Amino acid sequence: MSDQVMPQHQSTMPRFMWWVLVVVMLLTLAARVIPEPRTIDDAFITFRYSRNIVDGNGFVYNLDSRTLGTTTPLYTLLMASISFVTGSKNFPWFALITNAIADAITAALLALLLYRATQQITLAAIIGVLWALSPMSVTFAIGGMETSVGLLWAVAAMYAYVTRRERAMAVCAALAILTRIDTIIWVGLLFLHQLYTHWRASQPKRLPWQSWLIFGAILLPWYAFSWTYFGTFLSRSLSAKTVAYVVGDFQAVTRLIQHIATPFFDSDALGVWGIRIGLFLYPALSGAGTLYAAKNHPRLVPYLIYPWFYVTIFSLMNPLIFRWYLAPILPAYFLAILLGVWALGSALAEQFKRPQVLPVAFAIIGVILILFSLNAWALEPDHGPDRPAPEMAWHEIELNYRRMGEKLRDEYGVTEDTLVAAGDIGAVGFFSRARILDTVGLVTPEISEYYPFDKSLLAQDANYAVPPAIIHDYQPDYIVLMEHFVRHGLAVDPEFNARYAEIWVIPTDYYGTGMILYQRRDLAAAD
Repeated sequence: MSDQVMPQHQSTMPRFMWWVLVVVMLLTLAARVIPEPRTIDDAFITFRYSRNIVDGNGFVYNLDSRTLGTTTPLYTLLMASISFVTGSKNFPWFALITNAIADAITAALLALLLYRATQQITLAAIIGVLWALSPMSVTFAIGGMETSVGLLWAVAAMYAYVTRRERAMAVCAALAILTRIDTIIWVGLLFLHQLYTHWRASQPKRLPWQSWLIFGAILLPWYAFSWTYFGTFLSRSLSAKTVAYVVGDFQAVTRLIQHIATPFFDSDALGVWGIRIGLFLYPALSGAGTLYAAKNHPRLVPYLIYPWFYVTIFSLMNPLIFRWYLAPILPAYFLAILLGVWALGSALAEQFKRPQVLPVAFAIIGVILILFSLNAWALEPDHGPDRPAPEMAWHEIELNYRRMGEKLRDEYGVTEDTLVAAGDIGAVGFFSRARILDTVGLVTPEISEYYPFDKSLLAQDANYAVPPAIIHDYQPDYIVLMEHFVRHGLAVDPEFNARYAEIWVIPTDYYGTGMILYQRRDLAAAD
């Protein structure tokens, strides 16, 4: 296995390729700005931490509790920094613009990586456009999640590695860990490959200690602060989600297999046949692309095999797979698939002595994949801003949680001393500003003692229910819960019904029949 250096684009890249990069970046920016923010509930948790930092309350969610409930300390600090500099607290737009810029750079770097490996401008343009329009990429960019920034560090680290800028690679790897801890999967693969490459090539044998030192030096200040300030190195939300949600056997692997079979949302257009075809086609192309890279550009290999390590690890852990857990593997998977297209296409063209057909064939394949992705967009979504957006950027529940939070603040006068219990704490907590009793335990780790709960509390097809003992013991002033979470527990509990009254219900066709706001009866009597 050779360790070739990819061609240096500075001297050999055609001028037209520069125009491709410009167009790809502009398309990426437009595809995120046009839909406007459609913020996901978990993003509001990060935003509340950021707002408290700016307000001088410290790195906290609830003012009286130093609990690390966000999984993305770097993104939290970045949002706080932007807010501090601008004097504004429009966090959804801060996140969207940050993510759009990150995705634009990622799209350009993916195009550059593929061009370096194949010298094919057509393929470079295709991967750039695919990332620009990817429904999953756009959804989490406009959803306010840290996903876009985390993926930028991954692609940037790989670009630095294949061009032998290993100190820059170490910086990107460390920033990735601070953005999301699960990036340690690709970081570990990358450092293992780096160790192998250095040990194999150097005489006398030596370690790449300089880049490792940079990596550790960037991480050390945060983890020293985290241990001193929070008493932990990792977010409490990781352990909370593990015990609070009920996940069936093989649920994670089933969801992940569906994902690798439909990276371009083929099933939206082709139905079940899209899954059946993709289940064999895309892994086969990915494998062919990885083999091609192993022979010709081995420094790409740790990133190309990363999706399979990610799928294996998460399948074995079997957590509840949230939508944003699916995005991290896509850039590497896109790259491996299109490298496979190049490897097979060039081999066939050489066999039949028709190299001139390659650009046309690649363009046809690219158009098909791009159309699959565009098919998963809605021109006129039925909620949120009336702008084109991916269909999966559904955020009706967040809009209703916002209504709940604003009602608590504006009509019931909740303050930072008012205790509000909620199962989903993002939008409710951000807009109400109340002290939150998180029934899942992301920001209230003491709640973990109430889990696991009696499975008889679960509604049909539900993965979560609120243990009634939490409410009985803490007696919050207000409660915001989906009907699914209380159907077989609190809703039929005589003690709860004697103490709390429904004061508002937003009818829904998800997570049960509605979103319910409860008030403690003695508060109503006092009014």
